Amino acid sequence: MTTEIKSPTYPESVSDGTISNWVKKEGENVKQDELIAEIETDKIVLEVLSPVDGKISKIIRNEGEVVLSGELIAEVDKGETSEDLNNDAKEESKEIETNIVSDNPKSIGHGPAIRRMLDEYEIDQTEIVGTGKDGRITKTDIKNYLNQPKNDSSNKINDLTSQDSSREVERVPMSRMRSTIAKRLLSVSQETAMLTTFNEVNMQPIKNLRNEYGDDFKSNHGIKLGFMGFFVAASIVALKKYPIANASIDGDDVVYHGYQDISVAVSTDKGLVVPVIRDADMMSLPEIEKIILEFSSKAQNGKLSIEEMQGGTFTISNGGIFGSLLSTPILNAPQTAILGMHKIQDRPVVIDGKIEIRPMMYLALSYDHRLLDGKDAVSFLISIKEQLEKPERLLLNL
Repeated sequence: MTTEIKSPTYPESVSDGTISNWVKKEGENVKQDELIAEIETDKIVLEVLSPVDGKISKIIRNEGEVVLSGELIAEVDKGETSEDLNNDAKEESKEIETNIVSDNPKSIGHGPAIRRMLDEYEIDQTEIVGTGKDGRITKTDIKNYLNQPKNDSSNKINDLTSQDSSREVERVPMSRMRSTIAKRLLSVSQETAMLTTFNEVNMQPIKNLRNEYGDDFKSNHGIKLGFMGFFVAASIVALKKYPIANASIDGDDVVYHGYQDISVAVSTDKGLVVPVIRDADMMSLPEIEKIILEFSSKAQNGKLSIEEMQGGTFTISNGGIFGSLLSTPILNAPQTAILGMHKIQDRPVVIDGKIEIRPMMYLALSYDHRLLDGKDAVSFLISIKEQLEKPERLLLNL
């Protein structure tokens, strides 16, 4: 009995996806709810699970192909799950592996189908960069390798524009998510009047709070007291004072939002994702810290949903965790402004006429000049600075 495997039902904002990886190959046994493929959309990677125990009898859509929601991509034969067939398959696999290991040591470490192809075309597996799970070589990798131009001294793609044939380059397709990010960033730079204003903040008061109350905070709430929660809280107060920074442009209209949904940029291996803390103005500092930690964990594991990344009225990006001292963040359209945090670094500053060393951080606020004037943008950033340097203002909502 054959069971059809279809692509997942995409959210409304996603029109199609690209099969990025077949974890299970044609002819391999699978168990119910076992991961068999991954489909990359513009925003997230969706997992395709097997609905039954069986064997993949046919892969209909290959890696790199675009598939629509609910489209047939493979078939699983439920009739190949008896103990006898499983045992026969295991014995056959062992026999093939033994033969291949003895005949060609260059093809060790892959499934029977891949090993046969490597042997048939006399390919050294070390010459191919695998795009499958854990760096495994796929059939597509082998086909691409065979179709690429070669010269007598190298099996890699050479830079044909260079007169020096020893200079090599590798050409790989841009991922779906990376391509979408690139298009969005280019669109923002072309369609907005983006400008950036800078300031710096003395982080000593926040560091003193963390040193004094950090242990109590962790014992009461089960998480560490970080820096991001303070920046979110300070931004909420500033957004209430300057609602234009919380607005957006829709055609010829200005949309003022009566709530503060704060987007927090999180870097992952596949690119930048921006989950949204909804109704952040209704949350306490511990609640904000908890949801940031949850989003960070989900992002690293690829578990963020489309709904968790939609919307947002203001964005905070922290390049300081990578060591960035100063940068110009790009707007997260259609939002009006984005706050960039940076590395905390001890620097000499003048306090009461004396030069002293303080842990300082540069802040950058990029904003859409079509909607936000320079005066309001600077005043908004100074409001954030004042609250961070005097955290008691957060408690008094000043």
